[in-house]
Amino acid sequence: MTVLVTGAAGFVGNNVVQKLVANGQTVRAVVRSIEKAKLRLSKYGDKVEIVQADVRQRDDWERLMKGVSAVVHTVAISMEKGDATYDAVNYQGTINVVDAAEKAGVQRFIFIGQNGSDPNIQYKLLASKGKAQAYVASSGLKWTALRPSAIFGAQDEFFNTFARLVRVTPLIFPLVGGGKAEFQPVSVLDVAEAVVRSLNDDSTIGKALDLGGPEPLTLGEIEKRVLEAMGTSRLMVSAPVWLLRPAVVVMQSILPGSPVTTSLLDLLAVPNTVKDNALITHFNMTPIPFSGEHIAYLKEATAGQALNKFFTNATLN
Repeated sequence: MTVLVTGAAGFVGNNVVQKLVANGQTVRAVVRSIEKAKLRLSKYGDKVEIVQADVRQRDDWERLMKGVSAVVHTVAISMEKGDATYDAVNYQGTINVVDAAEKAGVQRFIFIGQNGSDPNIQYKLLASKGKAQAYVASSGLKWTALRPSAIFGAQDEFFNTFARLVRVTPLIFPLVGGGKAEFQPVSVLDVAEAVVRSLNDDSTIGKALDLGGPEPLTLGEIEKRVLEAMGTSRLMVSAPVWLLRPAVVVMQSILPGSPVTTSLLDLLAVPNTVKDNALITHFNMTPIPFSGEHIAYLKEATAGQALNKFFTNATLN
């Protein structure tokens, strides 16, 4: 079985590729950045076929589906930049991949959605992911939607952003929005495992499964664990969203790798916890906690990396 993975050089995508290869699958890794693919996928040699394409280019996808029996669609953006909008990438990009898969007769389709997404929600990111999931569900494919909370792992952008900010704020650290926003951090290793299990589990067909870690955490608790993992401390100062917004507007307008946008700030108002955690209730897994050795990677952040990321949007690992 050849499994096509979209966004295969991305954070979730390359972890899915690793898990598929370990399970003996033939993988067609579709990437937008060949440089990122060389960094993250070249170690697999001829076990992985690397192909460059963009989900926004509809005509590319029919040829890519030849010989494919399953698709894992991971492509999504959390920040809009230029013509890379939520609707263009997250929604229309999904339509392009789904339509090509249906036309090619692909049977199995795993969609990486997002916890809390809804076509009718007021937040553009969550709405785009909700519309994309609805389109997948309306297709004739044997689909499964996996909807993780905030995903952590060595290449993540969310939790690593806090670590990088720690390195460039030596005395105090903002408790964003008072630290009240709620998350249920889930390991990328668990997400990748759920993908592989879903491919071989027909009972997941036609289901949307929420994925989370073993415990809900407030943003304040998350920030404290980041500091603990880094072996450092800061004076935590409450920073209301309204106070941060002007600075974020400036950052997102001048920094190619801005650590946050106003859209992401707005999402702090939406609880990102999981009521029915399919890792436990469906897959019978013990979720990896956001603590201890599992987040030791955060200590590797440096001030140089932070500045490089913020000013050039470089891929750091």
